[in-house]
Amino acid sequence: MSEPLTLSDFDFDLPPELIAQQPAAERTASRLLDGRGAEPVDRRFRDLPGLLRTGDLLVVNDTRVIKARLHGTKATGGAVEALVERVLPGNDVLAHVRASKMPKPGGRIRFADAFDADVIGRDGPGDALVRLHFPDDPFALLERHGAVPLPPYIAHDAGADDERRYQTVFAARAGAVAAPTAALHFDAALLDALAAQGVDRASVTLHVGAGTFQPVRDDIASHTMHSEWFEVPPATVAAIEATRQRGGRVVAVGTTTLRALESAARDAAPGETLRAGSAETDIFIKPGFAFRVVDVLITNFHLPRSTLMMLVSAFAGHARIRALYAHAIRERYRFFSYGDAMLLERTPAAAGG
Repeated sequence: MSEPLTLSDFDFDLPPELIAQQPAAERTASRLLDGRGAEPVDRRFRDLPGLLRTGDLLVVNDTRVIKARLHGTKATGGAVEALVERVLPGNDVLAHVRASKMPKPGGRIRFADAFDADVIGRDGPGDALVRLHFPDDPFALLERHGAVPLPPYIAHDAGADDERRYQTVFAARAGAVAAPTAALHFDAALLDALAAQGVDRASVTLHVGAGTFQPVRDDIASHTMHSEWFEVPPATVAAIEATRQRGGRVVAVGTTTLRALESAARDAAPGETLRAGSAETDIFIKPGFAFRVVDVLITNFHLPRSTLMMLVSAFAGHARIRALYAHAIRERYRFFSYGDAMLLERTPAAAGG
């Protein structure tokens, strides 16, 4: 019997120059590491239509990244930086707030020298977030005065090009503070080629939170996942059932899509394959997880010691993922949000009922 995996099993050394700071010149020009066979194959993302089959179903996350980063000042003049994690009813938001001294309940923050937000108090899991009240629709205020919240490992401030390229072609429903990055490689021409190949498409929504960038700091068993809102429409449930009936495969574009689908399967009632509707998910997918929906995964390369490293290891096998990452580093693939992608098949051992 093998020893249980520990946090160090999901660690790796990455040369800093392999962390992509800019996207590829063209979305589909990114590299694609085909990790399905016995040996890895180096491809381009535009090769994807030839790697999928007629009758497969591509499922994408249609969340849209909001301009969630705001800069402001307290009444005392102290600087404040806020990253809006979630928009709530009644013009309230939950935000990560950075300041020399945390704003107190009852205080006000002037953002972008344009509007005042009232500080309600600590909120969210472990009181890690601050609840703020905006004077108007938060989505409109963020669009006018916020900035694209690029990940912490991207060194430049967000510019006009980031507003376009850190958004997927599927983006429709505002609410994410990070892009579902596997979908950044798609463009209209590639979607046309996939449709011509006979690959159908369906969508889910999962509003990606800032917790997606957090490493696991303690042991795996005690880690608590951040919660994210997701929705699986009835049309997507029907498309998946039709795909199964014709012998096709469910191809998830990104770990966020996979998490939404497997959460909907976990929450299904007896006799259901998937539960349509919306909910919160804090699903933690690690080796030993029994997948019920997704057969093929398109994903970018993930941070060491992260829950997403554990997810892809659960999906494709820990040893295979270690080998693929070693290959990607040797071959100078570009890593993380603006980086390259992988194509993975679910290992038979990870199949659930």
